[in-house]
Amino acid sequence: MDLSTRHSCLRLEIPGRRLEGEQQSDVIFVKGTWFDSHFDLSITNGLDTWLCNASEAEVRERATQWDQSVSEYIETAERYLGFQQPDSVYNFVDAGDGYKRLSWTFEKQGTKLEWRWKCLPSPDNKKTTMQILDFLMDANIRLSEEVVGKTQAFERMKLEAEKSLALSEKIYSEKAEFESAIYAKFVGVLNSKKAKLRELRDRLAKLETTSKSPPEGDESTDKTEDYDEGSDDEKIEEEPLETIPTTSKNVQPTRAKSRKRNTRN
Repeated sequence: MDLSTRHSCLRLEIPGRRLEGEQQSDVIFVKGTWFDSHFDLSITNGLDTWLCNASEAEVRERATQWDQSVSEYIETAERYLGFQQPDSVYNFVDAGDGYKRLSWTFEKQGTKLEWRWKCLPSPDNKKTTMQILDFLMDANIRLSEEVVGKTQAFERMKLEAEKSLALSEKIYSEKAEFESAIYAKFVGVLNSKKAKLRELRDRLAKLETTSKSPPEGDESTDKTEDYDEGSDDEKIEEEPLETIPTTSKNVQPTRAKSRKRNTRN
């Protein structure tokens, strides 16, 4: 399968005849197969079918007429026939001898343009209709599988999100409990340290006060020691002898007599 090949199927409502004041609409299905340089269309209204096989030469000629490259022309046609554009006017009218003309409008640089492609009757209405229905069924199956897959993925993500939320709440609760316990211990240790610091500060202050003031009674004790020493019977220490110079050889040095402390009766 060519990876550059793309497929689309458009349910298109075509304005029909007005009956009894009401606008009637015809519904057709336009299946497109898009290549890099050409495209094929299969159209059905549920009863009859038509085909439009735009060759490379035809697409190149149309692109030249509209001053576009082939890729730009294919891209524009795919956009308008792959999805119904609300600002575009679509028509699917008779072109004689069983042919139909498919047209749609669009604006380019402020100018409204109309593209038309002639569609010939299909040689096998049943086969063409079955091909369109098979494509729609396959597309529906693929979309259903995609929806189921995305739904399951969403449910798994939702379950994981719920688990993550529960785990996050648990972790937050444990974190709060841990922080409360640590804070309580920290406050206890801090208060103990503060009390210890206050105790040490008070002791230091007492030591400084004691070292600055002298002890009481030391001075009086030193001053009264001379009065308390000795008794009435003790003798005052002898004074040292003094050598007195003399002029006579017969004069002998004398020793000073000991004196006793006078005591009162």
